Amino acid sequence: MIAQQRGRWRKLLIFPPMVVGVLVLLWMAEGRQPPATAERGELARAVRVIEAPLLALIPKAEGYGPVRPARVWTAVAQVAGRVVEIHPRLRDGEILPEGTLLVRIDPTDYELALSQASAELAELEVQERNAEASLVIEERNLNLARQDVERKRKLVEQGTASQSSVDEAERVMLSTRTAVQILRNTLALIPAQRRVLEAKAARARRDLERTEIRAPFTLRVANLGVEAHQYVGVGQDLFEGDDVARVEIDAQFALSSLRRLFIGRPDLKLDIARLAEQLPKIVGLDPLVRLDLGNHVAEWHAEFVRFSDNVDPQTRTIAVVVAVDRPFDKIKPGYRPPLSKGMFVQVVLRANSQAPRLVIPRNAIRNGTVYVVDADDRLRRRAVQVLFTQGPYSVIASGLAPGERVVVSDLIPAVSGMLLRPHIDEQLGAELRAIGAGA
Repeated sequence: MIAQQRGRWRKLLIFPPMVVGVLVLLWMAEGRQPPATAERGELARAVRVIEAPLLALIPKAEGYGPVRPARVWTAVAQVAGRVVEIHPRLRDGEILPEGTLLVRIDPTDYELALSQASAELAELEVQERNAEASLVIEERNLNLARQDVERKRKLVEQGTASQSSVDEAERVMLSTRTAVQILRNTLALIPAQRRVLEAKAARARRDLERTEIRAPFTLRVANLGVEAHQYVGVGQDLFEGDDVARVEIDAQFALSSLRRLFIGRPDLKLDIARLAEQLPKIVGLDPLVRLDLGNHVAEWHAEFVRFSDNVDPQTRTIAVVVAVDRPFDKIKPGYRPPLSKGMFVQVVLRANSQAPRLVIPRNAIRNGTVYVVDADDRLRRRAVQVLFTQGPYSVIASGLAPGERVVVSDLIPAVSGMLLRPHIDEQLGAELRAIGAGA
């Protein structure tokens, strides 16, 4: 009983400290000031902007294609025979100068044919001289025979000669006249015979010349298919020669990229018959050939030649042919290799700069809309019309004024009228000015 009373008193001892703690908290709360409240202002979002510049942009189009020689000569055997001589450097890839003797075919048969034709011509000359001399003699005999006939006719009239003597004299005259006519016919046929023999000699001489195959221009040997002591027939392909003085590139261009070279030129008037001649002058097509060498890009200035005659039905591209003259003279070891057949290169077509236009980064256009910062640093949406796009930049036809501040950074969410804190992107502005300068 006493133990239960003691436990009850111990529980009651907990309440006094709790009461004291509550009194202390109340006293401290009465001595503190309530927190001050402040009105929350509008938050400005930081964005990067550029001032829309007017630039004289140089339109460009990029295409790709293989290099090929402008001329390819195929050496074809025009006479038959055994190859008796071949140039020691006649191998694939070798460059041989114009006029070099490349292959010689055995000329013996053709030399004999020429000698035979020459001998027949000489024989014909002798025959002509003999016929002319014989004609002179026979013509004299004919005159004597005529005189003899006339004399005997007079004797018959006088009664001192018989008619048979007259007939015999006329027979001799007719025989002589026949001989004269034969000689005249022989001489008349000699010019035709001479032309036949001269043609025969010319053919033999031409065949003899064709036994030597020489380089028609400075060429690079390809597809060699002949060896020394090999028999070749008429029409057999021996090898090919690629002209090293000029190469061409058939570069494929998307029609959309070529469009930017001509768009915005309302006064463009072209003569279809002189298209290849007029385009470089009117539009100013200036091709540049580029070859990626890894850590270096080799470049060649080229010449516009022509457009292809059709559009590729699969890729919807059109070929533009450009040419580079004397590519082997432009070699720089380690920096610019020779433009060889089969190289796959890039062709950049550059046109004359157009009138100054508004140019902004392509990624600043969002679904046909540009974000601009107004005079109060607030966001405004502006619908724009794009004239064309070139690389990372777009040319604006309408909807934007020069000098307006265009937002170039991502803005999420973008609410019209929201307060902004614009910051001019100097680096992007410098890149834009470089594009305008043609860099």
